[in-house]
Amino acid sequence: MDFNDTKDEAQFREEVNTWLSENAEKKQHARDIYKASGVPGDGSALEDAKKWQEKLYEAGWACLHWPKDYGGRDASPMERVIWSQEMSKYKVPGGYFEIGQGMAGPVLMTYATEEQKQRYLPPMAKGEEVWCQLFSEPGAGSDLAGIKTKAELDGDTWTINGQKVWTSGAQFSDYGILVTRSDFSAPKHKGLTYFFLDMKSPGVEIRPIKQITGGSGFNEVYFTDVKIPDSQRLGEVGDGWKVSLTTLMNERLAVGDASGVDFQEIFDLAKEQDFNGDQAIKNGSVREKLADWYCEQSGLKYTKMRNISALSQGSTPGPEASITKIVSANKLQDIANFGMDLMDSGSIVRDDDTSALFQGSLLGAPLIRIAGGTDEVLKNIIAEQVLGMPQDVRVDKNVPFNEIPTGSKN
Repeated sequence: MDFNDTKDEAQFREEVNTWLSENAEKKQHARDIYKASGVPGDGSALEDAKKWQEKLYEAGWACLHWPKDYGGRDASPMERVIWSQEMSKYKVPGGYFEIGQGMAGPVLMTYATEEQKQRYLPPMAKGEEVWCQLFSEPGAGSDLAGIKTKAELDGDTWTINGQKVWTSGAQFSDYGILVTRSDFSAPKHKGLTYFFLDMKSPGVEIRPIKQITGGSGFNEVYFTDVKIPDSQRLGEVGDGWKVSLTTLMNERLAVGDASGVDFQEIFDLAKEQDFNGDQAIKNGSVREKLADWYCEQSGLKYTKMRNISALSQGSTPGPEASITKIVSANKLQDIANFGMDLMDSGSIVRDDDTSALFQGSLLGAPLIRIAGGTDEVLKNIIAEQVLGMPQDVRVDKNVPFNEIPTGSKN
């Protein structure tokens, strides 16, 4: 591993910092967040994010890795890493464009017509239009190829019926990428077809899901006789799995560390919190747990440095990058749970930033262990593609989808 920037990388990092320091407020603490103007829930957060994205676009900092023709900068993977590292030090709005720019955009670049690219990519990069991803269903989450949303072709128009779930940001999205089943008699990976669509199309119904954290970032989306022109199909008919893999590979790049409490937060709490009449950090059991989390944090740090070194040298990080989310998500849940226990009843009745941070992390951690690939899926990836272990037995391989036993008569 190489921990130092090359001369060109150092120059680029300085350029990034100069622009950010002139246009954004620097964080005083690693957990500082951007707070939108206006009243919570009035849409001010989205408007602030759009203004910030437009500023990035006009200054040439939007979608760094995209071609300039579509609103990007033609930046190298390493320059993209440097930008992310430096921007994380500033309080800037976000959370609305990652799916579009990180997943939908690359898929459109690969499969859309040039006319479609020119129409949809620049507004996506500028933040004028928000995109969502319509993949998971009530019976098909980690096993994406098990989806049942039906697509039927009549002339040059497709009719879509079915349901999607856990769709992040559907309630404020203008467009979405959608994978459907167009052939129920083909094996499950062979009968899929992929589209993009206008989320305001007749027959699209969006129902926000109330989460235990109090937010409603996810949605159920219902399709009732929704019409999509064949011109909005991405890839060949029945080749939707191949297109989906393009999306999922880009999703892996977008999913990193779980955000929330980390070693520094639990270390600070252990120094401040009373434990049987003394500082909690003086207890041997507490120090043992702190040591474990410090080692995990360090392991993640150097795993990321290994990936960054590969990018800097022109290589592509391998499937071992899957370890980042699985370790960080479980670490987040363990630290949040321990912190709540350490504060005892105060973790619930106290009204301060520390309690709120640990509460939010505890409630949100299980979600992070599911989103972007469950623990089980990531463990399989690591076992099969990193450790070279045999694949799981697949009893549904090469079996027509409508002949796969489901435990249901329907």
